[in-house]
Order: sequence, then structure tokens, then C-alpha cells
Amino acid sequence: MAVTTDIGVMASAATARRPWRGPRLSAGALGAAAACVAAFLYLPIVVLIVFSFNDNVVTTLPLKEFTWRWYESAFANEDLLRALWNSLYVAAAATLICVAFGVPAAIALDRIDFPGKTIFRRAVLLPLVLPGLITGISMLNLFRVLGLNLSLETVILGHGTALISVVVTQVFARLQRFNRRLEEASNDLGARPLQTFWYVTLPNIKTAIIGSALISFTLSFDEIPVTFFLTGRENTLPMYIYSTLRRGITPEINAIGTIIVVASLVVIFVSVLMLSDKGER
Repeated sequence: MAVTTDIGVMASAATARRPWRGPRLSAGALGAAAACVAAFLYLPIVVLIVFSFNDNVVTTLPLKEFTWRWYESAFANEDLLRALWNSLYVAAAATLICVAFGVPAAIALDRIDFPGKTIFRRAVLLPLVLPGLITGISMLNLFRVLGLNLSLETVILGHGTALISVVVTQVFARLQRFNRRLEEASNDLGARPLQTFWYVTLPNIKTAIIGSALISFTLSFDEIPVTFFLTGRENTLPMYIYSTLRRGITPEINAIGTIIVVASLVVIFVSVLMLSDKGER
């Protein structure tokens, strides 16, 4: 019985050490799979851009001549421009709220031990995990209890609440990789805590702050579920596009959508560069 057991153990050990010889995919197959995924993700965006230059009122094939008139028409639309300004105002103000509250919260999580720290760290992520529908309804009920009228300012508060976790997580992650010996050296040289923060800590985390702020700005600019419940008479650009699409897709929407896609790609690209470790000193 003992011999049988030893044989079974030896067989199991040999099986565990044996490398897996399953089917191997060639580089060509992996490249084709990646190309299919990229096409699935970005083909609709390519179609949007192509039809924004199509000289045809109806968004359908075949394509006609190349034209810029839909962009000219979009920038001549006063309602669309007002909605664009509202979106920029909301996104900028919400980003300021996220940075103003998110950076101190990240520093507190990294530097201070207080009761309930673990619970607070998990709770900060909750607004990012919750669907925008739940956040919008919750904020709407809160504003009704407080007696606040719905406006762009309530949208700003809703976006700031929903996106503050973006700044907290990014800045906290950068602080975890920060060399604390630099601060100790600054303190040993006689610098005050505020001077140490301004001249040592902030330069090493500013790229994380800027990158997370750009991400927050982009997410706030494109936000619909929270905006839908908290906006008053004024419309943001996503809400304007949503209401316009009820009457069908127009070339103006394709044009403004192309502009948003290009601007979002630029902002995201800059934010990725800011959040990379190359910005650390």
C-alpha cells in the first residue's frame, strides 16, 4: 500500500514538472486576432469620420464628394456651440473638484494611519465602480432633500463625486513608488514641511496629478447617465447629441463627433505620457 502511494506521489510530481504541450498559436494567428479586435473596436469610429466628410445629407452608401460644409454648419449652430461651452465648463469645474479633494485624500492614505483607513480606501473606489445610473439617481435624491434646483452646478457636483476616485487612485499609486528618502533629506537640510512638499514631493507627483486630471476631464466631458438626472434647462454636448439622434443621425453630428474623438485621443495620449514613470524625477 505504501509502495502504491509512493508511486502515485512520484507520478503526480512528474506530471507537475512536465511542461504543458498544448496547441501553440503562430505569430500570424495572434496578429490576425489582434487585428480583428482592433477592427471591432475602431471600425465604427472610422465610419463616423468618413461620413463627416461625405457630401450627402443621408448617412448611407455610396459616398459622394469630399466636403467641409458639415463642419462649417456645426460651428454655425448656436445651440450646439452653447452645449459645447456647457460641457467644457462642467468638465473643467468637475476636474478642479476632483484634484482639490483627490490629492489630499491620496496623501492622507499614503502618509497617515487613522482608524478605518482600509474601509475609507475601499469606499473611495465605490463611485468609480457604481453605474452612472445609480450615482445620478442618488445625487438627484440628495439635491431634492437639500432643496437645490437642478442646474449645471449640480451636474458639476455629480461629476466631481463620481470621478474623484480617478485622481485618488492615480496619485496614491505614484506616491507608493515615490522615494521617501528625498523627503527625509529635505527635512535633514532644514526645510519646512510645506517647502518639502512644494519643492520635493509635488514635482515628483505632478505628472500623476495632471494625467489623472486629464482623464477626469475627458470622462466628465463625455458623461451622460449622471448628467441626464442632474441637468436642468441647460444641455451639455452629449445630451444635445443624444436628443438630436432621436430625429436621426445628421452629418453635423458626425462632424462634431469626429472633433470630439480627435480631441479625446489627444487628451488621453497626453495623460498616458504624464502617468508613465518617465515623468518621475
